[in-house]
Amino acid sequence: MEKEKIISVMKRYELKYLLNSEQLRYFMDQISHYMKVDKYGLTSIASIYFDTPDFRLINKSIEKPKYKEKLRLRGYGIVAPGKPTFLEVKRKCENIVYKRRIALSEKDAFDLIATKEAKEKTQISRELETFMETYKNLEPKYMIIYDRLAYYQDNSDLRITIDMNPRYRIDDLNLHTSMEGLPLIEEGGAILEVKVQHSVPLWLSAILSKGKIYQTSFSKVGTAHKIEMKKKLLNAINNLKMETKGEMKHGFII
Repeated sequence: MEKEKIISVMKRYELKYLLNSEQLRYFMDQISHYMKVDKYGLTSIASIYFDTPDFRLINKSIEKPKYKEKLRLRGYGIVAPGKPTFLEVKRKCENIVYKRRIALSEKDAFDLIATKEAKEKTQISRELETFMETYKNLEPKYMIIYDRLAYYQDNSDLRITIDMNPRYRIDDLNLHTSMEGLPLIEEGGAILEVKVQHSVPLWLSAILSKGKIYQTSFSKVGTAHKIEMKKKLLNAINNLKMETKGEMKHGFII
C-alpha cells in the first residue's frame, strides 16, 4: 500500500481500548454518525519488530516505564520487491507518542539495520543509525499483523483506528511471504486506538462511557512476547516432569 503523502514525523496522544465482539459492533455503529472510514478501507498491516538477543526493548516495554522505544519495519499488505516499507522508531513518554520514520525497500531496511549505515543521509536516518548503535545486534523477533479500519473527521486532528484479527508469528519474519499468524486476543474482538494531538471530544467520551469501553494499556508485541514466554515455561515444566518420571522409574530420588 503506497501513501500519497508520507508523514515522517508524528507526535500525538494514543489511547488504547480492548473491545469484545459486542462492544465492537456497538462502537462501529456509533462512530459512523461522526466519522468516516478513510479511502483505503480495510487494510492489512504487518510490522516486524527488532530487538536485542535478550529482548531488551520488549522486556522494558512490558515493565510499563514512563519512557520506552521500539524499532519496527512496517508494510501494507504483502509487499512486492522494491515497493516501499517504513522503518520507524516509536517512542512513548507518558501517553504521548513520537514517531520518526523513513520510507525504503524491505531489502534496504534490513541492510540498514545490519550495517547501521543509511544510504541516504537525513536527520531521521541519522537518528535511526544512532538507535542501532545504542542497541547492539538488533534482529527481527516478532511480526505483528492486523486488519485495520481507520476513521477520520473533516477539519479535525482526531483519528481512530480499529485493529481486527490481531495476530503474530515468530518465523518467516518478512513482509513479502504471507499475512498469517497466531491470535493475540479473543476471537471477534478488536483493539481500538484513539489518536489525537489535543483532547478527546465530548461526544466520543460519551460513546465510550455508554459502551463501558475503558482505556487500557496494551502492547501487541508485548502480548505476543508474553504468550511465547509462557509457552517456553510450560514446555520447560513438562520436560522437567518427564525427566522426573524417568528418574523415578529407574529408582532415583531427586
